[in-house]
Amino acid sequence: MRREFDPQTPEWMDLPQPVSAELEDDLANLRTLNRWFGGIRAVLDPLKSILQTRREWSLLDLATGSADIPKAVAQWCRQNAISITIDAVDFQASTLAVAETFCGDEANIRFHQADIRTYARERTWDLVVCSLALHHFSESDAVQILQRANALATQCVIVTDLRRSLLGTLGVDLLTAVWMTAPMTRNDARASVRRAFSFSEFSDLARSAGWLAFEHRRVPTFRQTMILRK
Repeated sequence: MRREFDPQTPEWMDLPQPVSAELEDDLANLRTLNRWFGGIRAVLDPLKSILQTRREWSLLDLATGSADIPKAVAQWCRQNAISITIDAVDFQASTLAVAETFCGDEANIRFHQADIRTYARERTWDLVVCSLALHHFSESDAVQILQRANALATQCVIVTDLRRSLLGTLGVDLLTAVWMTAPMTRNDARASVRRAFSFSEFSDLARSAGWLAFEHRRVPTFRQTMILRK
């Protein structure tokens, strides 16, 4: 099946909007999906072996959403006596407001509103993560994001996303018909799985971005992870 991407029809969560009950419910649903369907594990599992090699790290999370992944990383590091500072970036001010509330007890997570395609402060980070974001972008923009992630990381980049397939699409349609039925979640989940890149397309993006010798893994529940060690 072909990728269905129309830049003129963004997902509802990407539209300019204030903090609302609908947005908060949608972000809470995404956190639940990440927890139960492997979104957090897809990032944290490959990170664990890296983080255990020393006791102090910096991490940049691009397109953080409500920051459930940086929060999970921060909690794991604290449990394992590892010091980490995390900068979490998202374009949507309302989404960041929800994220700050969700991560209110995590003083080592700092939030920044910016376009991840061009985010470029006068520094680098040990680790750069971008999770479940590339399907929101065109192929050329996705390549640009991978190039920025590579430029901003000194040790490792981890990028995860959905993996487009007919079975995954049918599964999401069923899931949002019987469980995650909130209108924003139903619309965006169905759009996301159709906008996602296939496994081969995901690798092609990395090669177009100049990534060399990267790992590319299939992850259960129709997800995928790319790891670039430097």
